[in-house]
Amino acid sequence: MAEEKDIIISEALKDLVTERLDLLSPELVISIGSSGTFTKSELIDHVKKGDEVGKTIVKMELNFLMALKDGTLLEELISDKNDN
Repeated sequence: MAEEKDIIISEALKDLVTERLDLLSPELVISIGSSGTFTKSELIDHVKKGDEVGKTIVKMELNFLMALKDGTLLEELISDKNDN
């Protein structure tokens, strides 16, 4: 299996993720582990560049979308609601 740093992200996928990020509040700041803290515009720049931070953001978005499609996200939300 290819290492994450070797993965090439298609322009269509970059466009999808940047469009989703563009919907976020301009004041939003996201911390990505030891990579640092990033503003919305910095996240978009990293995705467009396709660097390691950009690949991490794309991977997170894809995981979110797949969980949404599979119903996993809804199951987790319902489970959390029932636990409280």
